[in-house]
Amino acid sequence: MNTLSDNDLTAHIITNVKFDPTIMKFISWNVNGLRAVCGKGFNDIFASLDADFFCLQETKLSPGALELEFEGYKSYWNLADRKGYSGTAIYTRHEPLNVTYGIGVDEHDHEGRVITLEMDDYFLVTVYTPNSQGELARLPYRMVWEEAFRDYIAKLDAVKPVIICGDMNVAHKEIDLKNPKTNTRNAGFTDEERGEFSKLLEQGFIDTFRAIHPDLEEAYTWWSYRARAREKNVGWRIDYFLISSRLAPRLADANIRADILGSDHCPVELYLK
Repeated sequence: MNTLSDNDLTAHIITNVKFDPTIMKFISWNVNGLRAVCGKGFNDIFASLDADFFCLQETKLSPGALELEFEGYKSYWNLADRKGYSGTAIYTRHEPLNVTYGIGVDEHDHEGRVITLEMDDYFLVTVYTPNSQGELARLPYRMVWEEAFRDYIAKLDAVKPVIICGDMNVAHKEIDLKNPKTNTRNAGFTDEERGEFSKLLEQGFIDTFRAIHPDLEEAYTWWSYRARAREKNVGWRIDYFLISSRLAPRLADANIRADILGSDHCPVELYLK
């Protein structure tokens, strides 16, 4: 069995990408409330990760609720109409050519779920995909969202390659969660959600973590707060970096930073040449 430990992960990170100034580093993290994680060492974590792009989901902010800037970075924020709900942000060291909020479909653009930075040779999209919720109450809406999001990504990808990152609220394969058999009709592991994720990959995208670690088990990015799930590593991999297939030659590494606490999710990272 090929499984993940924090020590193995740290060694892997150091070995693959150490001290190469030509490699771009991307971080994505669902912080489950930015104000809350700021009380758990977020500033130090941000500095230590030293990323070129740092993408956040579920910031849960209201306008004016938090001013958080870092030297050398510009930041872009998409807040939900509903106060303290959802929300995304991107910190970047690199000036974008253009910034877009949402996907251009009014039905989907009131929850602060998407930010797109257009860079010279790619688009960077951070996304917080809607959760299908208990009893799958929001699954029908989720299916509509998925199609609209894929259409949006296809239009970008026709112009230049795309990097997609964020909490996509789906464990794609059985390897991506601890207990697949008991979760087959639970939000995040329905056939419908997994099928929509497959369609996105079939559209010409690569799951970077699985490209680097195709068989690595027990590699998760989210754990319930209940029943000491993180301590027991009873988790799900629902946070991703996907890249257009034509960016594959630039893929240097992709990792899960399960060693970083502060949220029920952990950061995921991508390195591009």
